[in-house]
Amino acid sequence: MPEGDAVWRTARRLHEALAGQVLAGSDLRVPALATSDLAGRHTLEVVPRGKHLLHRLEGGLTLHSHLRMDGSWRVLRRTTTAGDRPRSSRTERHTVRALLWTEAVVAVGDRLGMLDLVETSTEGRVVGHLGPDLLDRAFDRELALDNLLRDPSVEVGLALLDQRNLAGIGTIYATEPLFEHRISPWTPIGALSRDEVRAVVDTARLWMVRSCRLGPVPGAARPGTGPPSPADGWLPWSYRIFGREARPCPLCGTTLRSDPIGQQPRERQLTHCPGCQPAPSAPADESG
Repeated sequence: MPEGDAVWRTARRLHEALAGQVLAGSDLRVPALATSDLAGRHTLEVVPRGKHLLHRLEGGLTLHSHLRMDGSWRVLRRTTTAGDRPRSSRTERHTVRALLWTEAVVAVGDRLGMLDLVETSTEGRVVGHLGPDLLDRAFDRELALDNLLRDPSVEVGLALLDQRNLAGIGTIYATEPLFEHRISPWTPIGALSRDEVRAVVDTARLWMVRSCRLGPVPGAARPGTGPPSPADGWLPWSYRIFGREARPCPLCGTTLRSDPIGQQPRERQLTHCPGCQPAPSAPADESG
């Protein structure tokens, strides 16, 4: 699932292409919006909210979308006469859920997990449940920590993935910061100090901000160039373990594992090192 940094970059691409422009037409391919027509409306802005996208239009409307696991928005240059409905192999795919076009470009929403049209004043209906956004300039870290620590029995990996606590973290930015701080994802969050949780959150935010500024975080050093360097935009700790299960840990050599956390339908897989991130100890049996 795209994480907060990927959604942020998507919002920026859409905003740069559409903000201030008049929509020449729209095609929203979900039953509830089949008769909606956004033609003639100016795009005011496209902004991210955690993993959600809010496309604000004049007249007090917001087109809300969520990419879920496989969704994407792409911006393509128009190849048809201005005003005509754009048609191409990319716009006619059966997985396309939304087309928005101006005289110059067409935005194609493919495999979108959610698509809603709401009044801008009521955006809270679709994003009001989210915790503080890690990529918000005014990110409320202390509120996020309060949310995370509310239930001390919850596993820290699961707490980080819960968008009600803080918005934007997915499996990448739960996996890597926990490894960086040598914390098992299955540790009850109440077993950690507030400072320890703060350090994990700060690391996740640092990586996401850097990814927004420099592009996607790379998975490894480039062949023949030695270790990656922050000077050229390569983070020295990038993806040390994410997606590398069954390979040796880069620090201790233990075989990396990927195991489920949470319950269906929200179960996720998190990569971890059993050596660097030992499982929390079971409570002692005092019955005897």
